[in-house]
Amino acid sequence: MLSQELKAQIFKLPPSDRLALISAIVESLQDTPVTQPDRSGAIRRMRGLLKTEQPAPTDEEVAAMLEERRVEKYLQ
Repeated sequence: MLSQELKAQIFKLPPSDRLALISAIVESLQDTPVTQPDRSGAIRRMRGLLKTEQPAPTDEEVAAMLEERRVEKYLQ
Protein backbone atom coordinates (compact mmCIF):
# COMPACT_ATOMS: atom_id res chain seq x y z
CA MET A 1 0.00 0.00 0.00
CA LEU A 2 1.39 3.38 -0.94
CA SER A 3 1.94 6.10 1.63
CA GLN A 4 -0.87 8.27 0.25
CA GLU A 5 -3.29 5.35 0.23
CA LEU A 6 -2.33 4.48 3.78
CA LYS A 7 -2.90 8.06 4.92
CA ALA A 8 -6.30 8.09 3.27
CA GLN A 9 -7.27 4.88 5.06
CA ILE A 10 -6.03 6.26 8.39
CA PHE A 11 -8.20 9.36 8.08
CA LYS A 12 -11.22 7.12 7.59
CA LEU A 13 -10.63 5.45 10.98
CA PRO A 14 -12.41 6.66 14.10
CA PRO A 15 -10.25 8.67 16.51
CA SER A 16 -9.95 5.80 19.01
CA ASP A 17 -8.57 3.50 16.30
CA ARG A 18 -6.13 6.17 15.15
CA LEU A 19 -4.85 6.53 18.73
CA ALA A 20 -4.45 2.76 18.96
CA LEU A 21 -2.49 2.85 15.70
CA ILE A 22 -0.22 5.57 17.06
CA SER A 23 0.39 3.51 20.16
CA ALA A 24 1.24 0.43 18.08
CA ILE A 25 3.66 2.43 15.95
CA VAL A 26 5.39 3.89 19.02
CA GLU A 27 5.71 0.41 20.55
CA SER A 28 7.21 -0.94 17.35
CA LEU A 29 9.78 1.85 17.34
CA GLN A 30 10.70 1.27 20.97
CA ASP A 31 11.55 -2.36 20.22
CA THR A 32 13.83 -1.33 17.35
CA PRO A 33 17.41 -0.73 18.46
CA VAL A 34 18.78 2.62 17.37
CA THR A 35 22.13 2.14 15.70
CA GLN A 36 24.88 4.65 16.18
CA PRO A 37 26.42 6.01 12.99
CA ASP A 38 29.72 4.47 12.02
CA ARG A 39 31.88 7.48 12.72
CA SER A 40 35.15 5.67 12.16
CA GLY A 41 34.07 4.76 8.63
CA ALA A 42 33.04 8.33 7.91
CA ILE A 43 36.34 9.62 9.25
CA ARG A 44 38.26 7.17 7.07
CA ARG A 45 36.33 8.32 4.00
CA MET A 46 36.96 11.98 4.84
CA ARG A 47 40.67 11.37 5.24
CA GLY A 48 40.67 9.85 1.80
CA LEU A 49 39.19 13.07 0.43
CA LEU A 50 42.06 15.05 1.91
CA LYS A 51 44.80 13.00 0.28
CA THR A 52 46.66 14.67 -2.56
CA GLU A 53 49.83 14.00 -4.48
CA GLN A 54 51.26 17.34 -3.37
CA PRO A 55 53.09 17.92 -0.09
CA ALA A 56 51.38 20.01 2.57
CA PRO A 57 52.12 23.74 2.37
CA THR A 58 54.71 25.13 4.72
CA ASP A 59 53.85 27.69 7.39
CA GLU A 60 55.35 30.41 5.22
CA GLU A 61 53.23 29.36 2.23
CA VAL A 62 50.09 29.35 4.35
CA ALA A 63 50.93 32.81 5.70
CA ALA A 64 51.43 34.06 2.12
CA MET A 65 48.07 32.55 1.02
CA LEU A 66 46.30 34.22 3.96
CA GLU A 67 47.95 37.54 3.17
CA GLU A 68 46.89 37.26 -0.49
CA ARG A 69 43.33 36.52 0.56
CA ARG A 70 43.24 39.47 2.92
CA VAL A 71 44.56 41.79 0.21
CA GLU A 72 41.90 40.51 -2.20
CA LYS A 73 39.16 40.86 0.39
CA TYR A 74 39.98 44.22 1.93
CA LEU A 75 42.02 46.22 -0.58
CA GLN A 76 40.23 45.57 -3.84
